[in-house]
Amino acid sequence: MSDEYYEEEDFQTKFTGKTFTRILGLTKPHWKWVAGFLVSIAVVSILDSYFTFLSKRIIDEGIVPKNAEALTSILIVYGLLLLVQAVFAFCFIYLASVLGERIRYDLRKSLFNHLQKLSLSYYSRTPVGWIMSRVTSDTDRVSDLVTWGLLDVTWGIMNILTAMVFMLIISWKLALIVFITLPILFIVATQFRKRILTQFRMVRKLNSKITGSYNENITGVRVIKALGRERENLTEFGGLTRDMYKAGYRAAWLSALFLPTVQIISAIALGVVVWRGGLQANYGLITIGGIQAFISYVTFMLWPIQDIARVFAEMQHSMASAERIFSLTDSIPEVKDREAAYDPGTIFGDIEFDHVHFSYEDNIPVIDDLNLVVQKGETIALVGPTGGGKSTIVNLLCRFYEPKKGQIRINGEDYTKFSLHSIQSRIGIVLQTPHLFSGSIRENLRYGRLEATDSEIEEASKIAGAHEFIIKMEKGYDDQVGEGGNLLSVGQKQLISLARAVLAKPEIFIMDEATSSVDTLTESLIQKGMDTLMKRTTSFVIAHRLSTIKRANRILVIEDGKISEMGTHSELLKKGGKYYHLYTKQFRDQMAKEYDPFSDNIGVQTLPLAAD
Repeated sequence: MSDEYYEEEDFQTKFTGKTFTRILGLTKPHWKWVAGFLVSIAVVSILDSYFTFLSKRIIDEGIVPKNAEALTSILIVYGLLLLVQAVFAFCFIYLASVLGERIRYDLRKSLFNHLQKLSLSYYSRTPVGWIMSRVTSDTDRVSDLVTWGLLDVTWGIMNILTAMVFMLIISWKLALIVFITLPILFIVATQFRKRILTQFRMVRKLNSKITGSYNENITGVRVIKALGRERENLTEFGGLTRDMYKAGYRAAWLSALFLPTVQIISAIALGVVVWRGGLQANYGLITIGGIQAFISYVTFMLWPIQDIARVFAEMQHSMASAERIFSLTDSIPEVKDREAAYDPGTIFGDIEFDHVHFSYEDNIPVIDDLNLVVQKGETIALVGPTGGGKSTIVNLLCRFYEPKKGQIRINGEDYTKFSLHSIQSRIGIVLQTPHLFSGSIRENLRYGRLEATDSEIEEASKIAGAHEFIIKMEKGYDDQVGEGGNLLSVGQKQLISLARAVLAKPEIFIMDEATSSVDTLTESLIQKGMDTLMKRTTSFVIAHRLSTIKRANRILVIEDGKISEMGTHSELLKKGGKYYHLYTKQFRDQMAKEYDPFSDNIGVQTLPLAAD
């Protein structure tokens, strides 16, 4: 599921008081910064209005009567107030910026912390791109709404209120004329912004469809040409681009019409003010400076109305982002600690699966009435067809998921009584596709045991067979692995992954297809490291290759979530059942491949056993 699916939520999101209250609640820990911001912006806005009033005095008391002394004193006050305003302007911009960064930091930190608590099932059903978008772009949008959106709205409201006060002081009759136009302007601005936003949303929606069409036509070009679909695809694509052009045209037309409409209404209001002000000036009811100030105040009020309308239109996007963020933070982990969960001190003991049932989706069982007792220190190999439930068994053991029915017991205790950390910190896992983190080899090895010394790191690497290739690198253990380990080969990453597991000193060890993608030399190194590690752990091995499987204490053939066969390698071969047929089939396939002159694997003697 792509992120484009979630972008469609923007079209359905409505302004809700609950969501807005939660957004404002983000400022609660920083209320002092908010208070300082509001005071600063109020002072700046009031001084802006007062400067216009001072310009009236400059004309009426200084320029018209040619009073240099009065003019000088007013200009001194003007200059001093400008300095004061500059200080408060710096304060509110600084406070807004810091507030935005603090809210962004709080959001990302809380999201990251919450993501650590969510169960593996959440990540299985949620696209990574969707999660990344919530942590990055959505947090940016919400923090901008709280800070710069709050700034614009506060600034606009303060400008309107202060302008209204000074207009009433100058002439309440002229002020009433202007006040009548305010609701008209607000309605016009809101309606225009609403319609423009609708068209821009449609443009974005159609753009997503066009991008998807591009992608499908490019990636599926062979099928398109084979089926002769060029003309039909061109017609469909033409329809999408035509609809996008129409939506873009309407948005551009409305945007172009918006400003002249506001200017016409403003011009009418200004015209009436100038006409009435001129009549009042003839009778000495208002001064020339008063008229000039009044005209400035009208302009002072009109543009903030547009800004407020713009902020409320953009707020729809931020509300959608906030709802997506809150939907993530409101997600409840499916697997979590009980109230009285404790650390047993060790999980190295007998493991029992007692009538365990599990399904990822309702009514689709993956594990069906599994009963198994694993002795302390035993090595269990899991083989069988893809989707049989092998990986699910080890995922249940790691408590990435929990049984829907039945119990898993460790040392005779229901393992849900133990804390998640006490179990998962004592399990070492080596996966088919190992994941390394950006940083050095040393940092990756120490990832599961931060207190490990350099000598312990080297010893673990020697056990895993990784030490030899590491010391040959330019910086040795301090060499960088790159993003995801892309500077290393698959085999090198696998050896480091095994060394990391060795260093962590696990009590339960899991190998999940860890040798399926490596060459025979790397496999032999991994096998030696596994042999050493398995001597001191209870081990579960899911593997392709016979060399890994045959030394297990027991081999379990897993089919449809059940154990269809169980025994040692020789016992199962003698039985002549499913394991025998699986082995002989893959033996024949491998032999045919070895003697195929076109095979890339001539002479390879290691035989695969079962793919998961």
